Amino acid sequence: MASIEDILAQAKPRERTVMVCIRGDLAGEAERLAEEISKVSEDWEPSNLAEVHPGRELAAKLKEVREQARAAEVPFTLRYIGDKAYSDLVAAHPGENDNEIFNSVTFPRALIAASCVDPEMSEEQAVALFEKLNQGEIKKLFDAAWDVHNSSDLIPFSLAASALLAALGGES
Repeated sequence: MASIEDILAQAKPRERTVMVCIRGDLAGEAERLAEEISKVSEDWEPSNLAEVHPGRELAAKLKEVREQARAAEVPFTLRYIGDKAYSDLVAAHPGENDNEIFNSVTFPRALIAASCVDPEMSEEQAVALFEKLNQGEIKKLFDAAWDVHNSSDLIPFSLAASALLAALGGES
């Protein structure tokens, strides 16, 4: 059986990397194009077999915008900060009433700033970042920060990876 010293020597803090789209304008443009494709598709009736669907050009634009949005994704790596630092951080951001573990406005910013190791950021920089990202991207960052501190799953299951391995003749 391994000694606690052996275990401590091998232990590494949990990490998670998430991709965050920093170009909200592209996400908005993709939504607009998707809605426009829907609208033209509802009303379109070809007058002859050679007529090109008006959504075809819009679909090509949508594909291009989605590719640009994917290219505008930036990786953020978040790492567990340790039990004492995490406990101190929760205590520093108490909830506004007895039903809240932490302050839902200040704690997410502080946790993301404290646990983001790449890129490193201060709490002030996290606040500035929150002013540029939409709530969905902020939630993606917070969920990753929360997970590295609270998730108990050792190895997440991936149906896609299992299916791919099975199709390739490997183990699932």
